[in-house]
Amino acid sequence: MFSDLNNYNDTVDYLYGLQKHGIKLGLANTRKLMNILGSPQNAFRSIHIAGTNGKGSTSAIIASILAESGFRVGLFTSPHLVSFTERIRINNRQIPESDVIRLASGIRKSIRGEDMKPTFFEFVTAMAFQYFAVQNVDWAVVETGMGGRLDATNVLRPDIAIITNVSRDHCEFLGSGIHDIAIEKAGIIKPGVPVVTAAQTPGVAGLLSDIARSRGAGIHVYGRDFKGSLLHMDGGRTAFDYSGYADYKNLSMPLAGRYQIYNACTAIRACEILGRQTCRTTSIRIRAGLQSVKLEGRLELISESPPVFLDSAHNPEAASSLAASVKELFPGKKIILVAGIMNDKDARGILRPLVRLAGSVILTRPAYERAAPPEKLLEIIRDSGLTGPDCTVDTAATVARALELAKARCREDGIILVTGSFYTTGEAKEVSGSRGILGGLREYHATGSGK
Repeated sequence: MFSDLNNYNDTVDYLYGLQKHGIKLGLANTRKLMNILGSPQNAFRSIHIAGTNGKGSTSAIIASILAESGFRVGLFTSPHLVSFTERIRINNRQIPESDVIRLASGIRKSIRGEDMKPTFFEFVTAMAFQYFAVQNVDWAVVETGMGGRLDATNVLRPDIAIITNVSRDHCEFLGSGIHDIAIEKAGIIKPGVPVVTAAQTPGVAGLLSDIARSRGAGIHVYGRDFKGSLLHMDGGRTAFDYSGYADYKNLSMPLAGRYQIYNACTAIRACEILGRQTCRTTSIRIRAGLQSVKLEGRLELISESPPVFLDSAHNPEAASSLAASVKELFPGKKIILVAGIMNDKDARGILRPLVRLAGSVILTRPAYERAAPPEKLLEIIRDSGLTGPDCTVDTAATVARALELAKARCREDGIILVTGSFYTTGEAKEVSGSRGILGGLREYHATGSGK
């Protein structure tokens, strides 16, 4: 029997229940849902972002620049680390719990009697678009959940489409080869809508260019139309020069990692394009937006004594980029690696570059049913011969216990790196004192696959 969602617990239970509908790639459900709600996705201008890695950083930087330019900016990302409310923001303020209840209840009432069973991600996408419409945002920066062509967010008609780097992930849904995955990501390219890409995988930029050309869309490619060069970075900031329509010297952002330059330059190029379309983005606002960007879970320092860094690298490419950045940022430091990985991920590919950096490895599992047992990860490491003779490898039943062990081992010349999954890093933040709101709903689209 249907009952209204009158409190937060009811809302939690309802959203959890939607996960049983699993993954349904396709837009029919979302289009029907949007029509019922009065097409909220048409109430604001938007920037649509797809890609394997870098979506979250690029989205956050664009949203920050637009907000510094005086706009009211919605930001929709997934998954979340600690709180469900991280997914839906306006000018970087998370949606209040009361609005989560109101939106979920209202949408549920609207589809009463309709022959449809939305998935979790379809329903949450509708919540975000409805919220942005009601709150009269000028812009919405929207990150896809998975893929692009059949992603629920692809009901948008954006002003700019962005495709970050493309690599192998979610192969069971998107295809096993880079070519197939890139085509799925390219599904967000619309006729006449500018495209910006920082794709670094060989052949991908060319493929995206061909697809954009076939749809009458101009494409802006990193390394050809715009680029950046690293000046310096430390554990908390990165400084770089940018060259595009204009040259910006000594830009700075509170994000660490060489790979963040690709994301930042992609965001700046998008804002340059908007600037040419009369959007208020000046060099001063670009600088201010970069300096004020806030992003969790990307080489994020959550403790200084001992130093504990979180990074949600969840596929081999992200792990390799993370390993390169850690090596560059912390030369001579002894790395204690805490890793927890989902069972359906390429654990060997994720562990390989990270374990080689570490003097000590602690394998664990977050409190989620799809997490790989630490013993399985240990077997992968042993069978692959990934560790050196001086590296110790242990297991811990929980993330909390893994952090306890890591802190006990950390000396003055060491740092702790927690990585492998959004579930692992999110749980580490909760253990460290962050308050969770619907923390168990980190799954970014539905049961069956996650980051």
